[in-house]
Amino acid sequence: MQKILDVKGLKTRFHTQDGTVHAVNGVSFDVAEGELLGVVGESGSGKSVTMMSLLKLIPIPPGDISSGTAEFNGADLLQMKDEEIRDIRGSQIGFIFQDPMTSLNPVLSVGHQIMEPLRAHLGMSKEQAQARAVEMLKLVGIPSAADRLADYPHQFSGGMRQRVMIAIALACTPQLLFADEPTTALDVTIQAQILDLIKRLRKELGMAIVWISHDLGVVAGIADRVMVMYGGQVVERADVKELYASPKHPYTLGLLGSLPRLDDAETRLTSIDGRPPNLLREPLSCPFAPRCQYAYDRCHKENPALEHVKAKLSGNTHEVACWWDVEGDAPRYGS
Repeated sequence: MQKILDVKGLKTRFHTQDGTVHAVNGVSFDVAEGELLGVVGESGSGKSVTMMSLLKLIPIPPGDISSGTAEFNGADLLQMKDEEIRDIRGSQIGFIFQDPMTSLNPVLSVGHQIMEPLRAHLGMSKEQAQARAVEMLKLVGIPSAADRLADYPHQFSGGMRQRVMIAIALACTPQLLFADEPTTALDVTIQAQILDLIKRLRKELGMAIVWISHDLGVVAGIADRVMVMYGGQVVERADVKELYASPKHPYTLGLLGSLPRLDDAETRLTSIDGRPPNLLREPLSCPFAPRCQYAYDRCHKENPALEHVKAKLSGNTHEVACWWDVEGDAPRYGS
């Protein structure tokens, strides 16, 4: 499949009174047409900042995209001027944020908020945009769609507000959608409905999706590939079945060990000891080393790069940034 997005060496910093926060540290990844890439990791691992940096949604200053490229349809998003990236946002790349109550404008009707990108990006008339807004609300499963256009965000439930956010993000039929933990604040019943909706819309519209989450259970059911982030870096990436069946990085092992399993109720859940890394320090060594049971001298001195390793289930790519071979229980590249 052809790549729709190709990110290389992305670094994002935040200059604060306490010092420089190294939020994203050389992240590289790609997304193919129609693919769903899951991005997982604990809070503060750099998932959201990475995706928001690509669309220049971080505040500058204090934010600073210090290096990297992000080719989207042959053009570098990071080199675009503000007006150019505004034309991309909403039209060719959609974004669903975590909390719909803070993302939706409380003083504008949902109809107005769906119609706004349609008129700005596609040049629709008011009547055309209104018809499309009704169509989008129906598409995301909101009953009496035409009657709800004049309603305000506070008149919708949490699940319905999230559906409105999805309708706004998909109104211009983007090629790529960033979904930033869109089901985190929802109860499990509504969460399942939103996941089913995303699966259906992806199939119908054929768009690529980057799904950001800390919930490995959700990602397992929807992703084609999974990218694991820690300390602002990519530490492992593989096909979803490959990663869950044969994790190579100790952090991924820890995440999967904390995930309840229906087929193995006897095994106790494990936790990852220690604290997340201090991002005020530039990561010159492995960021996970202080919490890792496999860490040895090299881990505290050098930061491993993402390297290809042999995939267990298929011939597809499996990448890991780790000096230790957890399966062979030995250093990966010698002592």
